[in-house]
Amino acid sequence: MLNRSVRFFELTGLVWLIPIANLLAGKNPKQQLTNLATSVGVPMIAFLIFLLMWSVAAQNVKTSLGNLPGPVQTWEQFQGLVVEHKAAREREASFYQRQDERNAKRVAEGKEARAIRPYTGAPTFFDQILTSLYTVFVGFIIASLIAIPVGIVCGLNNTIYAGLNPLIQIFRPVSPLAWLPIVTMVVSALYVSDDPLFAKSFVISAFTVTLCSLWPTLINTTVGVATMDKDLINVCRVLRLNWITKIFKVVIPAALPMIFTGLRLSLGVGWMVLIAAEMLAQNPGLGKFVWDEFQNGSSNSLGRILVAVFVIGIIGFILDRIMLTLQKAVSHDKTQEIR
Repeated sequence: MLNRSVRFFELTGLVWLIPIANLLAGKNPKQQLTNLATSVGVPMIAFLIFLLMWSVAAQNVKTSLGNLPGPVQTWEQFQGLVVEHKAAREREASFYQRQDERNAKRVAEGKEARAIRPYTGAPTFFDQILTSLYTVFVGFIIASLIAIPVGIVCGLNNTIYAGLNPLIQIFRPVSPLAWLPIVTMVVSALYVSDDPLFAKSFVISAFTVTLCSLWPTLINTTVGVATMDKDLINVCRVLRLNWITKIFKVVIPAALPMIFTGLRLSLGVGWMVLIAAEMLAQNPGLGKFVWDEFQNGSSNSLGRILVAVFVIGIIGFILDRIMLTLQKAVSHDKTQEIR
């Protein structure tokens, strides 16, 4: 039971819980307390020092909207956003309930029920979070589906790599702020429909994420494949494996650590790019929330922007942990330390 718990914590990245599990099992209490102090105590002390420094600095930083909000004020703004979200959901539920009641009354009178009109209230802070998460995952998946196959081909064929490498190095450092106008014009010209499947703003944001986040995965996949043990390739030749079997049974497993390193970098880049794209293009999401609060200029704006900053950072951390957990789950070498 203990071994299964330790394995679960290792797989999910919750390694700081391992000393607690061992301590509850009575396994070397002194060592487990030391490990617990290192894995939990030190980060907590560092975080408390950060909060203290932030609180002191906030009292001495004056802006046009007043003092910079401290931890307490920022937490109060977060609670306010939660209250606003709950109130919006209640209004939405009431909106649909009124329509249902009117239609029930019309049916009772022998009339035809009217179509349910969609709720058009302004999205809340938490709605913007879900929008950004959905957009970044779509852009990231598209980028991965392009980058991994191209990276494998480049790693296996030096001629193709020599041809594509200059293009990769040219486009890799291009800022999302440069891509965004081009993507906007291209999507506006090509994505024309009276009843589009996806909103144009979503397509623009997703493809901007794709263009900026595919490079880390492509480069790391290329390096991982190119530097794999040549004996593995020789074994494939001896066994006369076909191309598909060679790729899925030998090449990808051998290059998996580098591929996942690229995927983790790409997801982080995509998340940063998305926030910038949403701010610049005013597309729905967390970036637009930050920009709207900045333009609003109310006494609560700074606190709400700080809430958004922390949420963006926490989500970025969680996304990285998800990729790390997935890497550990599919890795063939379970003894390898992955951070």
